Amino acid sequence: MKRTLLVLATIAGFAVSGIAAAQTPAAPPAAPPPAYGLGISMAAAKKAMAAAEAEAIKNGWPVAIAIVDSSAKLVLFSRIDNTQHGSVDIAIGKATTAVNLRRPTKALQDGIAQGGVNLRLLAVPGVMPLEGGVPIIVDGKVIGGIGVSGVLSNQDAEVAMAGAAAAK
Repeated sequence: MKRTLLVLATIAGFAVSGIAAAQTPAAPPAAPPPAYGLGISMAAAKKAMAAAEAEAIKNGWPVAIAIVDSSAKLVLFSRIDNTQHGSVDIAIGKATTAVNLRRPTKALQDGIAQGGVNLRLLAVPGVMPLEGGVPIIVDGKVIGGIGVSGVLSNQDAEVAMAGAAAAK
């Protein structure tokens, strides 16, 4: 008799927990990435570049800055004096990655830092998983991207965000 009650209580416990789980609202699905818009205009790219350069110069950061359009093609490029040579291709790669994946490159850097299956990102050709690239979003659409390289990744991102904000 005791054993039968224990089995019934156990089954009832599973049934109750299953009902509770079924009634718990699921987390809302992640919002889709923003759609692509028309490519950034030269006027907006120049505003973004001026703001990014001003941020870098204010902080004494020798960086390379690349701005690409919504098809990830280079629109403007600047290299502050004394920027390391390797930063040129890295800045372009960050800007391109931010547009192609429609998200800041920090998201990729963070994913890789978690390890596991996220390490697959390292095998994707043309992806630059380093913080410092951000999409330029206007009216909810990706119109371009800006990538910066030359200092610490979080400092690169600070320069990129200043540029992206000015493009709006």
